[in-house]
Formats: sequence, structure tokens, C-alpha cells
Amino acid sequence: MSAQILDGKKFSETLRKDIAGRVGALTRQGMQPGLAVILVGNDPASEIYVRNKENGCAEVGIHSESIRMPENTSQEALEAEIERLNADDRIHGILVQLPLPAHLDESAALAKILPEKDVDGFHLINAGRMMNGEKGVEACTPKGALYMIRQTGIDLNGKDAVIIGRSNIVGKPMAMLLLRENCTVTVCHSRTRNLAEHTRRADILVAAVGRAGLVTADMVKPGAVVIDVGINRVNGKVCGDVDFEAVKEVAGWITPVPGGVGKMTITMLLENTAEAAERKLALCTEARK
Repeated sequence: MSAQILDGKKFSETLRKDIAGRVGALTRQGMQPGLAVILVGNDPASEIYVRNKENGCAEVGIHSESIRMPENTSQEALEAEIERLNADDRIHGILVQLPLPAHLDESAALAKILPEKDVDGFHLINAGRMMNGEKGVEACTPKGALYMIRQTGIDLNGKDAVIIGRSNIVGKPMAMLLLRENCTVTVCHSRTRNLAEHTRRADILVAAVGRAGLVTADMVKPGAVVIDVGINRVNGKVCGDVDFEAVKEVAGWITPVPGGVGKMTITMLLENTAEAAERKLALCTEARK
């Protein structure tokens, strides 16, 4: 029997209705959420992603600003733009579109964003809060992936979770979120020996390395939840890290590519922006007391 499809488009539509309601309530109280995206250069994939963010903001009522800077932008100019947005009360979330051109220091740029405006969840303070199990901004893609895992309805307590990939954007924060759910987590990577031995025991398998067809049917435990975060282009078509057609005959639940986790990433960005505005409103209300 084929796996149940975890439909990112369907989940996103439901979530965005809720986010739109929250944004409307905030706006009526004089706190319309605002998201600013900085794009340096003209990378085609980044341009598409930024347009999707703009469309998402328009859909739920978030004020959106896109700042496009030339490829040869200096580190000083980039950081000055971030500082300007930090000081702008209309902006509750700041996102620097990655990757940046090679001459720019991504870590230094991200560190300039105020932690409370870091809606991507990449700032070291927010990453540290996640590591400590404290409340903070959660990275959008892992947050979206966890939402999809929860939609299966399975009890996560004690489940074996295997993550392929150890990036700061997906792999590591995904591990922290699943640990918080009381899963037993294994993080695999390019130096892992006998990868299939690890993946075959996974109740939850998250693939996030950017290698088309890496996960084959014989690597998956029957009935497992398979979350494909990979985005690859093969012969002009977009595909994930999982051999979808073969694995869906073994797994219990699976995400498609496209139409899976990618849809959820932008939705979680919108939710993080709304949450940042809610925190700001709560602070302002408290200060007036």
C-alpha cells in the first residue's frame, strides 16, 4: 500500500488562513506585521524565492519590503542596510536572502540582525535558545517539517529519528526540534559509514543534503515518516533527495518535491513574522501600564 502524502500546499493553505486572522487582529491594534527581505545580486533561484515571499505577505496582509542590492555591494553597505531596518518600527522581521555573493561574510551579516527581528532563526542567540530548549525563533524549514510530521498523528515520544545532513539551516535545528519532542536522534552526514544501517531503523527520516535520489526504497523502514527537504534539478525537473516513486511504496507517510516542505518554509516565515509583531505589541502594551 502506498504511503500517505503529506501535502505542503494543503497544510500551507490552512495555516495561512490562521496567520491572516492573526495579522488582521494585529493591524486593527495598530501593529501591522512587516517583513523586509534583502537580496544581494541577481541569483535566479533567489529571485523566485523572494517573489514567493512577497506574494505570501500580500496573501496574509503582512507589510512587505524587498531591498535589492547590486552584486558588488560591500560588507559595510549591507550591514548599514540591516542597521537601518533594525531601527525601523514598521519592520518586525528581517531576512537576508542566502547565499550571499562570495566576497560577503554571511555570519557577520546575520549577526547584525536584532535577535527579535531574526525571523529566519539563524542568529546565534536564537540558535542558542533552541539548543537550551528555551523559547525563541525557530528556523523556518525545520519548523515546517516538524509541523508536517505532527500531522501524521503518531506519538513522537521515543521514536528513532534519523536526519541526513548537518547544516545550520536544516540538519542541526531539525535535530534540536526532534529532541524536544523526545525522539532519539541520529544525525548522519557525508562522513557517516554505512548510511543505510542508520536509515533502516528510522521511524522518522529527514533527508536534507541536496543529492538527488540519495534515499532509495531499501534504505527505508516500512511505515516510516519520510520528510524530503532536498531541492535538486535533474534534466530540467525539480526533485528531492528521496526516490519518491520507489520509497512511497515502503513508507507510511512521505512529502513530495515539489509541493512538500518547500511550501511550508515560506508559510513558517510568515508565521514567525506575525509572532514577532505579537511579541512587540505585548511589550508595548506592558510598557504603557
